[in-house]
Amino acid sequence: MQIKDLSLSFGVQKIFDNVNLIIPENEKVGIVGVNGAGKTTFLKVILKKLEPDFGYVKIKKDLRIGFLPQVIDEEIMDNNETVFDFLLNARPIENLNNKLQNLYEKVALNPSSIEQEKLFREVEKTQKKLEYWGFYSYSTELLKIIKGMDISDDILYQEVKKLSGGQKSKVAFARLLYSKPEIILLDEPTNHLDKITRDFVIDYLKKYKGSIYVISHDIDFLNNITTKTLYLDKQNYKMELYDGNYNKFIKVYEAKQQSLENEIKKQNKEIEKLQAIVDKYKFSSGKRKKMAQDREKKLAKMKSEQIDYEPKIKDVKIKMLMNRESGNLPLKVENLCFKYDKKNTNNIIDNLSFSLSKGEKFLIVGPNGIGKSTLLKLIVGKLKQDSGQIIIGNKTDIGYYAQEHELLDNDKSIIDNFDDIAISPNQLRNCLGRFLFYKDDVFKRVGILSPGEKSRVALAKLSLIGANFLILDEPTNHLDPKTQQIIAETFKEFQGTMLVVSHNPDFTNNLGIERTLILPEGKLDYYHEEIVDYYQKLNNEKIKKRTKNRS
Repeated sequence: MQIKDLSLSFGVQKIFDNVNLIIPENEKVGIVGVNGAGKTTFLKVILKKLEPDFGYVKIKKDLRIGFLPQVIDEEIMDNNETVFDFLLNARPIENLNNKLQNLYEKVALNPSSIEQEKLFREVEKTQKKLEYWGFYSYSTELLKIIKGMDISDDILYQEVKKLSGGQKSKVAFARLLYSKPEIILLDEPTNHLDKITRDFVIDYLKKYKGSIYVISHDIDFLNNITTKTLYLDKQNYKMELYDGNYNKFIKVYEAKQQSLENEIKKQNKEIEKLQAIVDKYKFSSGKRKKMAQDREKKLAKMKSEQIDYEPKIKDVKIKMLMNRESGNLPLKVENLCFKYDKKNTNNIIDNLSFSLSKGEKFLIVGPNGIGKSTLLKLIVGKLKQDSGQIIIGNKTDIGYYAQEHELLDNDKSIIDNFDDIAISPNQLRNCLGRFLFYKDDVFKRVGILSPGEKSRVALAKLSLIGANFLILDEPTNHLDPKTQQIIAETFKEFQGTMLVVSHNPDFTNNLGIERTLILPEGKLDYYHEEIVDYYQKLNNEKIKKRTKNRS
C-alpha cells in the first residue's frame, strides 16, 4: 500500500496532513491512536468511501478487500436468506460451476476449431477461479468457520434479518473470513466475541496469507496478530509505521517520546543560559558586548531550530454523582418472559427472576444473541415484556448506557444532545471538556463522530443525569485502554447500584462486582475473577455437545 500526500479535513477539523508512507504487502497491521485520530476514517479512504482533499491511497490493482465495520450495515443484513445460504454465497462457486458446465456443453456441440480454442481458454480460466475458491474443500472450510465462530444449528437456519445485533456481527465476521479476500480490514472486531470465538479468530488470522489492517482496543488481540503497527498522531495529523505488535510499538514509542522530552529539556536549558548572558551583557561595552552579540546569534539560531513541544493528549476525567440515594430494593424481576416473534413458542427471556439490593454491582453474562441487551431494554422500558413483572424501587433514578448509542441523536450536534438536561452553558462546557470535547468540537454533528467519540458523549450525558442506578450495556466497547481503565475506576467508586453487561474481563474484574446472572439459564452465582473462565468452560461443553450431535 502506498500513501501519497494524503490530506483530509472535515470542515475546520483536520484529520490527515500530507501523509506519505509505504506499507509492505501481506503484513498484519494494527492501526492505533486516540479516539478521533482518524482510524476508521482511514479505512473508509482505503475503501474509497471517502475522497481525500488531496493525495491518495494506492493498492495493487484487482485485489479484493473484505471489511468488517464496528457497526454492521443493516442494509446488508436485512436479508431473507438463511444464515447458511448467506455464508455459502460469499464465494461464487455455484455460479462458476454452472458456467463451467455450460462451457462443457458448448464444447460438446463440436464448434469450429477457433471457437473451440476460445472455449477451452475460458474453461481453463474458470477452473483456475474454482481452484482459488477451493471448489473441492469449500464445504469443509465453511463448516470449520461455522464451528469456530460458534454459530449453532438453530442460528444457521434462521433468516439473517431476524438475528440479534451480536449474532449479526458474528455472522458478518464469519462471512468475511469465508469470502477469502486478499486484504482484510477490521474495525474493533472483538467487541461482540466471547473468548472461544475470539481465540478461533486469532488463530485463523495468524495463519491468513494476505494483508490485514485492524483497529482494536483489545491489546492482547493486537499482540497476537499484528506484525506492524500504524500510529495515527492526532496532534500533527501524521502516520508513522512501526515494526512489531502493540507492545513492541509502545516500548519504542515511549522511548522515543522520552528521548524527545529529554532533548527538549536540554535545549530549553541551553536557551535559558544563552538568554541570561544576552540579557546581562547586551548593554555592556567591549569584550562583554561582543560576547553578548555572539550569544545572541547562537540564541537566534537555536530558537529557529527549536523542537516544537507537543503536549500530551489529556485523559478523560469522569465524575459519576448521584442526586439522591435509592430505596433498599432498586430492582425486582419476577417470572419475566419475552420473545420478539410472538408466533414462536420459545422465549428469549424465560421465567426469569432476580433482584438487586441498594449499592450492589451486578453482572450479566451469556453468549451473543441470548437476550442480555434485550433484558436491559425491558428493564428501562424500551421493550414490553409478555408476562412477569419488572418492579423499579422507590426513589430509583435510572441512567442507561446503550451499546449502540441509540439514545444519541445523530442529526444533532454534541452540545444539542444535552438539551434535555438542566445545566448552565458553562457547566456543560466544563463537562464536555472533561470528556475531551473542546472549543468548536462541541458543534460537531454526532453522526460524523467515531464510535469511540460517541461513547464519550454517551458517558458525558450519563455523568450529568445524577442517577443512582446505572444500567450499562458494553460500556468499554470502542474506548482506548486508558479510558477503559479510567471508567472502571470511576464505576468502582460509584456509590449507587449497577447492572452491567460486558465481555471485557479486565473491566469487570476491577469493578467490584458482587454477583453474576448467567443467561439463558437464569442462574445466579457470586462473582469472582474466574467467573469468565467458568462461563467459557460452560460454552465449551455446549460446543462439544453440538459437535457430537452434528457428527
